[in-house]
Amino acid sequence: MAQFLIKRLIGLVFVLVGVTFITFIIGYAAPGDPIQEMLGNHFNLAQYMRLKHSYGLDLPWYQQYFNYVFRLLRGDLGYSFQTVNRPVFAILQDGLPTSLELGLWGLLVQLIIGVPLGILAALKSGTWIDTLSMGLAIFLFAVPSFILASLFQVAIVYLHLSFGVDWPVSGWGNTWQYSPTDIQTKIGPIIIYAAIGLAYFARLTRTSTLEILRQDYIRTARAKGLKERIVIYRHAMRNALIPIITVLGVSLGFLVSGAFFTENVFNISGIGYITIQSIYTRDYPVIQATAVLLATAVVLGNLASDLLYTVVDPRIKVS
Repeated sequence: MAQFLIKRLIGLVFVLVGVTFITFIIGYAAPGDPIQEMLGNHFNLAQYMRLKHSYGLDLPWYQQYFNYVFRLLRGDLGYSFQTVNRPVFAILQDGLPTSLELGLWGLLVQLIIGVPLGILAALKSGTWIDTLSMGLAIFLFAVPSFILASLFQVAIVYLHLSFGVDWPVSGWGNTWQYSPTDIQTKIGPIIIYAAIGLAYFARLTRTSTLEILRQDYIRTARAKGLKERIVIYRHAMRNALIPIITVLGVSLGFLVSGAFFTENVFNISGIGYITIQSIYTRDYPVIQATAVLLATAVVLGNLASDLLYTVVDPRIKVS
């Protein structure tokens, strides 16, 4: 186990080096001048040169990159181009609780609805239940989240104009608070965020369960006269859940920064919203920080899924 963790941590270092280099080069080669964008109509050459020097943008590109990497090693994400003298860490810290709350609730909805729906579709394979549930899953998986979010908002506006239904179409409410108003505000974004993942979990669970149910040891268990409930939940589900754990690990990696479209359509001030706004304003330190955060989270999520294998089935050894 220790050797496995060491290998993964070494791999994480190489991933982070690659991500930092690629994001830095893209930001360096991108058109436009972030300092000039920062000054806007108040452009002054002396102030421009002073800011460029304070951010280190007057140095050669390789020296800028090494300075950036050394700052990362110290836990310093740099300063925002758009908010003078404000650390990037403070900006991300403002959006982190909201994105984490949205991601956790969305993932919970995906698992609570998607996995049982996939199991039901597999057990009722070939029936109208299977056709209806998988048809809905394919629809949700095929439609982009920003389209679903826009359709949801249009439907809420229509209900308000036609029937006087008072339901918020944007915002998030108070983070980690659940008053009736907060719950009403959060339900829409959570459902939209969960829709695509829910559909994927349902389809994956159905496919995995059907494959396991066709195995010889399942036929043997049934031939011995075991109850169908025991065959399904004790023998089939243990192996059918292994592919789901793999996807779950990746989903854990996207908890914080996987809701870019949802946060922007609903105007939720999370990590995804901050990142998109930073792209519009060429705030490269924030973009680079979120890229590093996402890469780290995905690698750690994969590591978590490997470790979860041993929980589902202790016979599985990671190496």
